[in-house]
Amino acid sequence: MNIVAIETATQACGVGVRSSSGVEVTRVLDLERRHTEVLVAGLESLLAESGLVARDVDRVVVDIGPGLFTGLRVGIATAIGLAEGLGCERVGVTSLELLAHGAYDAGVRGTLVSAVDGRRGEVFIQTFKLGDDVEATGVPSVARPRDVVIEWATNGASVTFTGDGVQRYVGDFDAVPNGQLFAQTVPSLHAALSLGARRDAQPSLAPLYLREADAVANFATRERRL
Repeated sequence: MNIVAIETATQACGVGVRSSSGVEVTRVLDLERRHTEVLVAGLESLLAESGLVARDVDRVVVDIGPGLFTGLRVGIATAIGLAEGLGCERVGVTSLELLAHGAYDAGVRGTLVSAVDGRRGEVFIQTFKLGDDVEATGVPSVARPRDVVIEWATNGASVTFTGDGVQRYVGDFDAVPNGQLFAQTVPSLHAALSLGARRDAQPSLAPLYLREADAVANFATRERRL
């Protein structure tokens, strides 16, 4: 099965390709939120590098969030367009589980908190147990970094933090005496390809936003002030 992975949930834009022969190529195309400008051209280039063309794609995997509103829309719209235009299967994975699997693949074990920068002084988080496999022990949620830090510093349990939300508030997370940091800012494209290969195809894709878009929130704030 020839699989394509699309990552646009964070500031980064990345793509991955795994061919039916098992050859895998992944690439972070941009780190400055230029998803619209670089995604399609980057994907075409990576397919060509892998000796494939668009019609060879059997399945497209996309990060459905949580993450940046505009980036998610670009990635999911592109995935849907590919699936419908090429008649291939589609699979959605989350940014938080990709971070967890990325840490797992690097050898991290124990309790892990994935954190994606949500802007507005918040992070999107989820807790996992990394043992024989990756197991979610919490659900995706929105929190303030200081609240997450206080919770884990208070309970005293050993924990590893990862994700661009950790990097954004590294001073806070690094202060947890029983915590460790695993540097990882881009959700794992390798994990996206691996999870996408073994999960069932989905009839539709929907973004995991967790909250309203910044534009909506800003408009509501202005309305309340008037």
